[in-house]
Amino acid sequence: MDFGAQVGVYRSPAGRTTQPGDPELRWDRHLRPVVEQMDRGRWNSLWFADHFVPPPGPREHEPLPAFEGMTAITAAAAITENLTLGHLVIGNTYRNPGLVAKMAGSINDISQGRFVLGIGAGWFEREHDAYGWDFPSMRERQDRLQEACDLLRQLFRGAGPVDFQGEFYSLKEAPLSPNRFEGVPIPILVGGTGEKRTLRTLAMHGDVFNLDGWAGAGMSVELYQHKISVLEAHCENVGRDPSEIRRTILAPSLLTDDQAAADAFIERIGPNSFAGSADYLTQRIGEFIDAGVDEVMFASLRVEPEVYESFAAEVLSAFD
Repeated sequence: MDFGAQVGVYRSPAGRTTQPGDPELRWDRHLRPVVEQMDRGRWNSLWFADHFVPPPGPREHEPLPAFEGMTAITAAAAITENLTLGHLVIGNTYRNPGLVAKMAGSINDISQGRFVLGIGAGWFEREHDAYGWDFPSMRERQDRLQEACDLLRQLFRGAGPVDFQGEFYSLKEAPLSPNRFEGVPIPILVGGTGEKRTLRTLAMHGDVFNLDGWAGAGMSVELYQHKISVLEAHCENVGRDPSEIRRTILAPSLLTDDQAAADAFIERIGPNSFAGSADYLTQRIGEFIDAGVDEVMFASLRVEPEVYESFAAEVLSAFD
């Protein structure tokens, strides 16, 4: 069983969207010590978000630090040896997929094959407005995501230069080098669990499923099983073996013996969030393992190395 964490790159060290009076997030002071602690501990993977302004906070928070995801994950790749690295997730709307593929190949080589490309359709309209990017309709964003994942899969798995002509993107004898590390293609995590389009795109072109507890629907075994059943139906329709797709969840989590604090966390984040004692979190994790999850990722932990060390000692150690 693998365990990962989404470390906030646009949040305060307190693990939330920055509040007035909080210290500003810094790489050397906050993020780097956490990354190094995770790499020498029980953790298997590290995930960064990728937003250009902190979502979805008040406008007065926008000038505060928000680390760009690709550069942050490259810095993490250079100082780690053990962690799988990726994003939950980059937005397809603000990066050309050909450029994404080139960046992914470079990060994969720097990390010696530890990179997973997490990509989604894009959802936060404000960051598009801020930086002058188009924010198409949901239908067009889904069309673009499907086409981008097709293009990326061809580049990651092709034996040579790739020609691609789509409605939105094109390649002309495009090589990708560096690309595979020791012959292993870069996996694609398709962010989102929309049942008509996103999960179909995953069945067609992706390698990793992720149920995101930030999405508002909560984090329950029943919801997970339902989404997997939809994914499996899409796999059957497109001729894909569903066992080829790795199954993961992202659970906003709070380790605490204070029930009032746990209740407040659940009220703020959503139903069935992982909030409570070590025994409670261990029980919840076990339920998802029994349901077939390959990896549990945790989010909203304070950006302090001691927090990640104690979480691993009190919770992850139960699964050694």
